[in-house]
Amino acid sequence: MPAKPLSANRWPAALAGFASVAAGLGAAELVATVLAPAASPFVVVGSFVIDLSPGWLKEFVIGVFGTADKLVLLICVGLLVAVLAAIAGVLEQLHPPMGRLLILVVGATGIAIAATRANATWTWALPSATALVVGVIVLRIMIRRLAGRFAEGDARGLAAQDRRSFLIFAGAMTLAGIVAAVAGRVATRAIQSVDAARRMFTLPPPAVAAAAVSQGAALNVPGIAPLVTANSDFYRIDTAILVPAVDPATWSLKIYGLVEKEVTLSFDELLALELEENYTTLACVSNSVGGDLIGNALWLGYPIRKLLAQANPGSAADMVLSRSIDGFTAGTPLSALTDDRNAILAVGMNGEPLPAEHGFPVRMVVPGLYGYVSATKWVTELKVTRFADDVGYWTPLGWSARGPVKLSSRIDTPRGGKSIGAGSTVIAGVAWSQHVGVSRVQVRVDDGAWKDATLADAISIDTW
Repeated sequence: MPAKPLSANRWPAALAGFASVAAGLGAAELVATVLAPAASPFVVVGSFVIDLSPGWLKEFVIGVFGTADKLVLLICVGLLVAVLAAIAGVLEQLHPPMGRLLILVVGATGIAIAATRANATWTWALPSATALVVGVIVLRIMIRRLAGRFAEGDARGLAAQDRRSFLIFAGAMTLAGIVAAVAGRVATRAIQSVDAARRMFTLPPPAVAAAAVSQGAALNVPGIAPLVTANSDFYRIDTAILVPAVDPATWSLKIYGLVEKEVTLSFDELLALELEENYTTLACVSNSVGGDLIGNALWLGYPIRKLLAQANPGSAADMVLSRSIDGFTAGTPLSALTDDRNAILAVGMNGEPLPAEHGFPVRMVVPGLYGYVSATKWVTELKVTRFADDVGYWTPLGWSARGPVKLSSRIDTPRGGKSIGAGSTVIAGVAWSQHVGVSRVQVRVDDGAWKDATLADAISIDTW
């Protein structure tokens, strides 16, 4: 009978579990690269966690970590997987085959999650299945090696030579998993890169150009936000763990539901329309006081109201449920898409095709509404419906169904915690109330009187 390892020697088994799962996940990433990049176990589980998380938790995470929220989520998922893998190794050593059963249960859960994601096909189950099979096989091999080493040794554990041999094997399995995962991610980026597609076309000139910006629209105050936010600095908040890679050649938009006539539009047909150019400020509902989840950009696109006019919504309709290619939905008041505001299907951002992370090839931009009810990226469907019949992604989580932007402001300079020397100090910042406008801003220092601030010229009522 093999000598029973002491509790002090549980670490080799825990390491065996970790190395086994690492090898399995690495193999899964390679399979996902070939078959379905969005079916990566980390991506599907991360997306599932986002979907299940209550609204208050999502708001807390975004409020604390901002645009790093997805990285934090993936790190947490990775830590959880590492802990479960270590537990599987110890269980397999003490009570075989319990460790393999744990991997089987976790892997089967990953398969089920992948198979039920939006737009999933049967191939989406294969990456998680690969992780399960490889993880179980490698774990069995490593635990058998451990059992043999303990049988040849004594109760004090592995001999030095055996320890080195085991560490080399475990390290090789872990390294192989990491290399495979990185290679899979790099290959996915190369295969799915939308940069080439973005370079394939030049934005058409707008049929209706944005009005010239007044020289008085920008304040020459050090520390204040630029009037127009650069694409690289524009905030990104969405539910996509992996940025969807959408081929413009296959993209289409379908307008259906409570309409007299269904409308389908290809990307080339959209570009051929009379596109309009407008400055619009977008803000996230999770933006905290003084936060940076807000930005102003020059958008190029086609008015949604004109497309809806072609479809001719029925009199009972009061909402449009937009759907992203990754399954996200937003419920937008029909009135906000048919009135005189510049609600558009955007193809351009600050003179460039939309960046991938901001919705390439097409997204919605609707002034006056928070993004969770309007700013659908990678949009593929507009369903004309009713609030009584349909709900968007965030509404069941306790968020307002209509999401109008609230009047708000931010002091950019001086920033909180900054020391101010004696003498005069300029206080400057931004204020916004999209599609309403701002006519007056007041500032108070400590318990002093409220004083009117000097306002820059507004580009429009839709900008800060």
